[in-house]
Amino acid sequence: MSDSTVDDESGRVYAPDAAHNFPDEKLNEVLEFIETDEEIQTYLEAQNVNAVDRMRYNDHGAKHIEIVRNRALCLYDLLKAGGVEFHAQQQGLAEEDEAVIIALAATLHDVGHVVHRDEHVYYSIPLAADILDRVLPNFYDLAETVRVKGEVLHAILCHHTAETPLTTEAGVIRVADALDMESGRSRIPYEQGGRGINTLSSQAIQRVTLTEGDSRPVMVEIAMTNAAGVYQVDNLLKAKLRNSGLEDEIRIVAVNTNETTDQLVERIEL
Repeated sequence: MSDSTVDDESGRVYAPDAAHNFPDEKLNEVLEFIETDEEIQTYLEAQNVNAVDRMRYNDHGAKHIEIVRNRALCLYDLLKAGGVEFHAQQQGLAEEDEAVIIALAATLHDVGHVVHRDEHVYYSIPLAADILDRVLPNFYDLAETVRVKGEVLHAILCHHTAETPLTTEAGVIRVADALDMESGRSRIPYEQGGRGINTLSSQAIQRVTLTEGDSRPVMVEIAMTNAAGVYQVDNLLKAKLRNSGLEDEIRIVAVNTNETTDQLVERIEL
């Protein structure tokens, strides 16, 4: 997973699909369903209107969801390889359901933006619950549907820093949400005149990569072009990592790669 793929349209960099350390047949079936489901795809487009068009905030639409889901599954794979325990089994669910829970939570965590950006996580819960009631019976019996639904909703709720994840799956969603921070995410609001700290700091982030760590299961490396990127790393990502349950499993290093100017900040390590 050390290689990266560049999305030419957004400019963002993310890890490509790779061989997994978990059974993924059911995950692939669910992902195929998501990609062709009209309701879900419409939500992913509609949820960006309040965030970007009306509030000039960073991307919270389909591309953001794609990146968060990809990084969440990369985190999951690296953590599994590192022997980190996940918690779906406490609900009597199978190992293959761990990745499904993560993928569904990543996909639906921001649907509440169709109501409002403010407090969107609490709007996401009832909207995602309705979607899950329709989607999950295609893959699970009634009892499994109830259990998977609860785990997905918990992970969605806990991507908000005010809530505390009780499962590793939820912690993965919380951290993955903050790992979509490259400049491509703020391209649209920046071009529309948005100059808030989230937009400017995101513009400073050049690249984020996830690899297997030496001392911890996951190494996150962040390349930034100026000190404005510190806000993304030290405020947003640090806040998401705190109380995620993954603080001891993920090492984060951010480096200022701009050699042409005086560097107020050269390196940050979390």
